[in-house]
Amino acid sequence: MRPRLTPFARHIARVLACAPGLWSLTAMALPPHMPVPGGVAVLTLAPATQPAPAASLRGRPLAVVQSSGQWHALIGLSLDTPPGRQEITVDERRHLTFTVVAKAYPIQKLQIREQNKVTPDAEELARIAAEREITERLKLTFRSVEPDTNFSLPAAGPLSSRFGLRRIFNGLPRAPHAGLDVRAQAGAPVTAPASGIVINVGDYFFNGNTVFVDHGSGLITAYMHLSRTTVREGERVTRGQALGAVGATGRATGPHLHWAVFLNGTAVDPELFLAK
Repeated sequence: MRPRLTPFARHIARVLACAPGLWSLTAMALPPHMPVPGGVAVLTLAPATQPAPAASLRGRPLAVVQSSGQWHALIGLSLDTPPGRQEITVDERRHLTFTVVAKAYPIQKLQIREQNKVTPDAEELARIAAEREITERLKLTFRSVEPDTNFSLPAAGPLSSRFGLRRIFNGLPRAPHAGLDVRAQAGAPVTAPASGIVINVGDYFFNGNTVFVDHGSGLITAYMHLSRTTVREGERVTRGQALGAVGATGRATGPHLHWAVFLNGTAVDPELFLAK
């Protein structure tokens, strides 16, 4: 539950709401409203002069952030979300609807040298299943802190494989690309795009050396295929702080950063959160 605004804070909110120029200096940059599979829907809930509402989607809490004198709900939409009407609940009594629009993602064909990274054996499948349970729990982390949603790119380099690509490895269809790849040399620094808390550092079968960061309110980021990590679980990090270095661990065709962003438990397009 979010704390209620003090009288002084409500007064400041009213002043800012009545002075657009002044408010623009402090307004949080929101991701664009992109209600497509793999996108983010942004719904306005109430004026910021009121206490922050609570919002949920099918019982799962949503990030509620303040920007431009309003409270907004950020809804992450999974890549398998069907087109059509969706509904969120606000303060357990009000309902808001929005419409998801279809989006087609291109196909990407890749050749992987290690065939077991495409067709794992029984022992590897057991490891993958155990790791999936861990990552699913991590993605559902919800800390009642308003997140900074204006991210910096966590590695320097061109963007290569974009989010949502329908992937075919060695001729076999596999899960869509649920992140954004940044091409960089092995050993290049990987940094936090915004402040948060490290909630996991691990070595995963597909993802290799990985760091998960909790930014608050169900906004989680992950950094995969790292050659090394430089943070520990429970550590608080700030924007620009080193998390590790670019590598090619796990299932990778070469050195790069795979950067994933999760919102209310589902992977969404990281580019929506990049500072414009």
